[in-house]
Amino acid sequence: MTRYEEAFEKAKAKFRVSAVKAAEAGIIPYKSENGEWISSPYDGNGWWTGGFWPGLMWQFYAESKEESFLAEARRTERLLTDEFRVFKNLNHDVGFMYLLSCGADDKLTGDPQARTDTLHAASLLMGRLNPAGFIRAWNHPSQAGFAIIDCMMNLSLLFRASRDTGDPRFRNAAVIHADTTLREFLRPDGSVSHIIEFDPADGKRVREHAGQGYTLGSSWSRGQAWGLYGFTLAFMNTGDERYLKAAQRIAAYFVSHIRPDGLTDSDFCQPPEEERVDNMAGAIAACGLLELAKADGGHRWKEAAEKLINGLLDHCADWTENRCGILTRCTASYHDDGAGRHTNITYGDYFLTEALAKLNGTDPMLWL
Repeated sequence: MTRYEEAFEKAKAKFRVSAVKAAEAGIIPYKSENGEWISSPYDGNGWWTGGFWPGLMWQFYAESKEESFLAEARRTERLLTDEFRVFKNLNHDVGFMYLLSCGADDKLTGDPQARTDTLHAASLLMGRLNPAGFIRAWNHPSQAGFAIIDCMMNLSLLFRASRDTGDPRFRNAAVIHADTTLREFLRPDGSVSHIIEFDPADGKRVREHAGQGYTLGSSWSRGQAWGLYGFTLAFMNTGDERYLKAAQRIAAYFVSHIRPDGLTDSDFCQPPEEERVDNMAGAIAACGLLELAKADGGHRWKEAAEKLINGLLDHCADWTENRCGILTRCTASYHDDGAGRHTNITYGDYFLTEALAKLNGTDPMLWL
């Protein structure tokens, strides 16, 4: 058994136990503290991270076919589809929420209601397209022109909807946003901006915002990871070489900033005396790098991904019963600790598990 197979088995065993705790609490876990699951800090079940927990369950079900993982995935899937009627909390992150829940259910079981719910989510996402050239990120009236790099990961929901329906409108919306992101977010050094504000009337660039990074113009590491994986997925969905080249540029930038221990700073421009690590960024980037290696045959991307995963397993994997989750030292935002700093956060566990599944050859590729 390889190291990565052993780690996947340990993760599966741990989540067999901690999934029972989540079901007993009746929540969608956001993070683990003091041996208990804690729900999202904002917006209840409408918080953008809700899909990663069922995504975890589907990863384990895809490999094991254990009914307990299927049942827990569907329990939280129902909580997420209830949010369709609430509606006000939903934003561009419906891709994160519903590809890994309803979309995974459809892909792995063929459930017809899950397919309908996935298309419902895709319609909500397409409804956020401003014809001036971008998908609007958030709902506050002052943010009508805001678009963010994270949305590159949500575009797969639109590409999938076009494949499932034969309707090119969804794909066209995704391409419009991807092209704007390519033009406006990607910097000459291969880094990416987190937030760009556009004039919602004509689509012209207004300004950049620092977002969750250290400062304006810096390089929030998770944003780099979203860009890396997001453009890789855009290439996989379209075959457009421009997206592949963008992913390669971001990957080269990210890989050059991996710490010697394999961990990932919260921002690649943060002061050297400031210890803020975001291991979620490393896990996300590892997934993107592994897919990029398959897309362009680049062995250095796979080697970099393994360095990231080895760093996480060596320094930041908690296999004890003291914590429901696994990955430690996850940081949601550089300056705002409200969503968690140096703690376990569920989507870190999701991407660590996805990366292990890729390395082991069991990943069902829930993003496609």
